[in-house]
Amino acid sequence: MEPLNAKPTLIIVTGMSGAGKTIAVQSMEDLGYFCVDNLPPVLIPKFAELIDQSQGRIGKVALVIDLRGREFFTALSESLNYIREHYTLHSEILFLDATDSVLVQRYKESRRRHPLSPEGMPLEGIRLERTLLEDLKGWATQIIDTSNLKPAQLKERIISRFSNLDRSTISINVISFGFKYGVPIDADLIFDVRFLPNPHYVENLRPLTGQDPDVYDYVMKWPETQTFLAKLLDMLQYLIPLYHKEGKSQLVIGIGCTGGKHRSVALAEYLGRMLGTSETETVRVSHRDSDRERHG
Repeated sequence: MEPLNAKPTLIIVTGMSGAGKTIAVQSMEDLGYFCVDNLPPVLIPKFAELIDQSQGRIGKVALVIDLRGREFFTALSESLNYIREHYTLHSEILFLDATDSVLVQRYKESRRRHPLSPEGMPLEGIRLERTLLEDLKGWATQIIDTSNLKPAQLKERIISRFSNLDRSTISINVISFGFKYGVPIDADLIFDVRFLPNPHYVENLRPLTGQDPDVYDYVMKWPETQTFLAKLLDMLQYLIPLYHKEGKSQLVIGIGCTGGKHRSVALAEYLGRMLGTSETETVRVSHRDSDRERHG
């Protein structure tokens, strides 16, 4: 239950067409949010006024804004600044994204036309939309890459993030990945650890992952690993409080090696244990590609 003195919460749900906004709205509704789809940004201040005048009856609101109302996008920045200056709402922007290839495939499977490509060439519409949304993505407080997420996984991610929205904490997500499978597009910071000795070339370590003690110890034993981690940890411990001070509620840290199986996994596990020592930080570690070879 929401505390009686909690600020009303306004979540703007936006992002690429085909990236999962419909699932996001359904997830927000399950969490008790009052949801409005396709609201023109110019009406956001009016909606904020209604929330403010509801005297707590409307406490959690999610507004979906996409390119169906693109003629109003120029007013979005002004609208958000207005409500922050005139109301005590807690506002966040959730941006859903996916790679071009995944979005093209989704449009082919659904046989729908992209809203910016009436001639039926979805890639052209996707590229134009990505350009139009570039600034809005930069304003986002939360970015979710749905490229490799099933609908149930996206719903779980959203519910986990917004079910107990704590404005006093910053959620740190450390994700390992393999560069040969692409860079996570929702990462705020990316570190390339391909300069470290590679367990892939040690025959008995090759089938294991960085979560196995033998691989973890191999990666950690090198002086360059220890020097890098000391410098990286020092930088992150400096940056995280500054991100939090500026109102960022989530930070995604990507650690990448060639295949995302050994070095990046081991270092992500290390960071997961070393970060989050403050009461204002929560840490989650995930490994995007560590089992990719096993599952084909």
